[in-house]
This record gives sequence, C-alpha cells and structure tokens, in this order.
Amino acid sequence: MKNWIRRTLLGVAGASILLGGLTACGHSREHRGWGASVEEQARQRDKVVERVARKMELNEAQKEKLRALADTLQAQRAALAAQGDPRAQVRSLVAGDKFDRAQALAPARTTAGAIESRSPAVVAAPGDFYDSLDARQQAMVRERMQGHRGWWHRG
Repeated sequence: MKNWIRRTLLGVAGASILLGGLTACGHSREHRGWGASVEEQARQRDKVVERVARKMELNEAQKEKLRALADTLQAQRAALAAQGDPRAQVRSLVAGDKFDRAQALAPARTTAGAIESRSPAVVAAPGDFYDSLDARQQAMVRERMQGHRGWWHRG
C-alpha cells in the first residue's frame, strides 16, 4: 500500500476516534432525565426556569409563580412515578395461569386517585402563572404554543 493512502486512512481513523471520544465526553447526565437524582432534577428545573424567565423578561413575582408551577408539575410527576415499574406490574399479572383483574385495577385506581387529589393544584399553578403575565408575555406563550415544536425548543 502506498504511503499517502496509509497516512490518509490512519488520519481518518484517528480523527474518528478523537471525535467519538469528544462526543462521548460532551454528553451531560442532565439530559438523561429518567436516571437523574432529585438534586439533579432540581438543578435542571432551576436552569429551565431561569432561561424562560430571561426570555420572557419576568419580574420576581412572575418567577416565583413559574417556580411554583414547575414544583407542582414535578410533584405530580413524582407521585405518578412512585407507583412502581409498570412493566413489572404487568409481568406479575400474567405470571400465573389466570389474569388477575383485581390486581390489574389497583394501579389504575391509585393513578386516578393521585391525579384526582392533585388536579386542583395542577390546574391552579399554570393559571396563576399565566394570569400574572402581562399582555405581551401572554402573547409570547400563545405564540410558542402555536409553533408545535415544544416550549423548550432551542432556536
């Protein structure tokens, strides 16, 4: 094999390894929301609140309502996640020779109870935040929701 071909192939392989290593090191645990600890979730939530507050030019009272909204939604998510692994629950339902219908309804009832008990707070928090915004900020919220790209899309 000619020297220039060998050097080129080694250069491409080296660049690929370097780029792969940098990409692997560049990933942050904060982007893996499912495995994040409570502290990491709180830190990420604070970053999101600050970014939204900066983009919408929120005052301190509005920031507090946005934090309350984020905390309420996080508490609702934690309450729903605390019910255990749904796959393990389904596996236990089909482990025997008969499908246990009563056991299958129990998680649904628990989920419905968690949603029902927290729904006034889950409805009140976004309402309080939205009502605290001025007309320009409310228009920004409506515009972002029309975009179909998600509220937190960067760009």
